[in-house]
Amino acid sequence: MREKVEIFQGDITKLTVDAIVNAANSSLLGGGGVDGAIHRAAGPELLAECRTIGGCPTGEARITAGYRLPARHVIHTVGPVWQGGNHGEPAFLRSCYRNCYRLARESGLATIAFPAISTGVYGYPMRLACRIALEEAKSALESNPELARIVFVAFSPEAAGIYRETMEEVF
Repeated sequence: MREKVEIFQGDITKLTVDAIVNAANSSLLGGGGVDGAIHRAAGPELLAECRTIGGCPTGEARITAGYRLPARHVIHTVGPVWQGGNHGEPAFLRSCYRNCYRLARESGLATIAFPAISTGVYGYPMRLACRIALEEAKSALESNPELARIVFVAFSPEAAGIYRETMEEVF
């Protein structure tokens, strides 16, 4: 099972997978960080499709085409803003991952790449977020044999190191 999980440091918009996950805001209309990078790389067609969706609440996910990305699809999910951890943030973050895996399964997707959801401007502590991400990956792999590859994309060497350390603990 662990052999299906990969830690990659680099640009999520360059990955050839069935779907990349966008750490989006609730409007789904683009923003900063990974959200802005995905919208720029996908082209204006992504924004046009997102305008037809009507947004996405925290913890939920929506799927669109990938347009100009190497990925066939983008799964948009809205992570929680960190408020100290006592306002349902862990449950919301778990829900993001579960809903992304659900959409992947329903869409027949076998490969998926995730950014570190909520760890940028939303302030979720990286170590806590990585643990949830990897625990949910393990659960998804146990329940969905069609899932062939999960990639966790780290922006920095430090983040990649945290993913690797946490993977040793979870898998």
